[in-house]
Amino acid sequence: MAARIARILAEALPIARRAVTFLSRGQWIAVAVLAGSGMAAFGIAPDSTQDAPPLETFNRLLPHPATSALATEDGYWREERVQRGDTIGRLLARMGVDDPAALDFVRTDPLARTLYQLKPGKAVRLETDEEGHLLALRFIANGTDMLSISRQGEALLAKLGPAPTSVQWKVATGEIRSSLFVAADAADLPDPVTRQLADVFAGDIDFHHDLRRGDHFSVVYEVRYVDGEPIGVGSIVAAEFVNDGATHRAFLWRDANGRDNYYGEDGSALRKTFLRSPVEFSRITSGFTQARFHPIMQEWRAHKGVDYAAPIGTPVLVTADGKVTFVGTQNGYGNVIQVQHEGVYSTLYAHLSAFAANLRPGMRVAQGDVIGYVGQTGWATGPHLHYEFRVNNEQKDPESLALPHGEPLTGAQRAAFLDQIAPALTQLSLAEALPGRLVASGD
Repeated sequence: MAARIARILAEALPIARRAVTFLSRGQWIAVAVLAGSGMAAFGIAPDSTQDAPPLETFNRLLPHPATSALATEDGYWREERVQRGDTIGRLLARMGVDDPAALDFVRTDPLARTLYQLKPGKAVRLETDEEGHLLALRFIANGTDMLSISRQGEALLAKLGPAPTSVQWKVATGEIRSSLFVAADAADLPDPVTRQLADVFAGDIDFHHDLRRGDHFSVVYEVRYVDGEPIGVGSIVAAEFVNDGATHRAFLWRDANGRDNYYGEDGSALRKTFLRSPVEFSRITSGFTQARFHPIMQEWRAHKGVDYAAPIGTPVLVTADGKVTFVGTQNGYGNVIQVQHEGVYSTLYAHLSAFAANLRPGMRVAQGDVIGYVGQTGWATGPHLHYEFRVNNEQKDPESLALPHGEPLTGAQRAAFLDQIAPALTQLSLAEALPGRLVASGD
């Protein structure tokens, strides 16, 4: 019997090129199919030498599948998605509602009229009795608020308030063939999570220069749900990035103030004091050098900063925590911002098109905050950011400096961290250990 089942499954299951694992807190379920083979990972041994018995064919009439309605003690719950051109009456009729009083209530009650925010694809759940009278209804109005209608005796009551949310974990894996975003798109990784991934490893990987074809990543991240409907993503819980053969891992730890930080498996801090780049996914057009031919002055002179080419309006990030010391215009720099950091370090951001709203001298900024936008002001021949890293007000090459890490977790915090990351570590290891290391790759 075992050999027969193996033969049937091996012949019936198609070859899959991709596997996705959905994860929730405290549990995981994985379904994987070996890429490039005809075997699914359900315990079927390949190349079995046992002789399979002859196959027999059975014909049997199967009952019709049950409807999507869920019977309860009082009535039946149904779910429908709003279709293009739907009206309230048409939608409720399709869901089995035969209740003129309920229709009138929806049209006249101020809260119930929220149901008129019909958009194709939105889900409506409701309960009716055997006669089609409306007993209850639930509808996510704007992604965060839930409309609830319930019957109390002969009357209907509508409530609108924050919808209860839940968080689940989801995993994505990808392989670099050309760029991080192309690979992330192929892996169905949402853009906000891709940006988080780059930020998490920004201290160890220069995503402008360090990526290699064949680099790969695995990410466990939060997905928020309201009444079973996904409404957005949260933070990365765990991530692994293999860059040029070196493996980097990161795990989320929320401190007592609710701030997210990332650490290695041993509790070492991944967040360096300074980001490697103030502009995401840009390219360096002119590095730090003592001799560069100036395109405007038409002479050789030192270029004591790094130029990042990017479209006008691209956000500029402050590379470390600090205090803004200057916001304004300075000769060839055009619109410029200066920030003083801890100790002897300071940074400068020039040629900006605009400053962040309400930015002013004396304001405290945190690493990764948007402080301005790429422009072409001052002595600039094209849109770019000129970035300077200074030590005791002397320009240094940020590409060659060894930037220090943050403080590691110690004592009770480290013990709590190691205990907390255990489920995420299991799920991350599972993603990497899939047979054939199934990845979504993008060219």
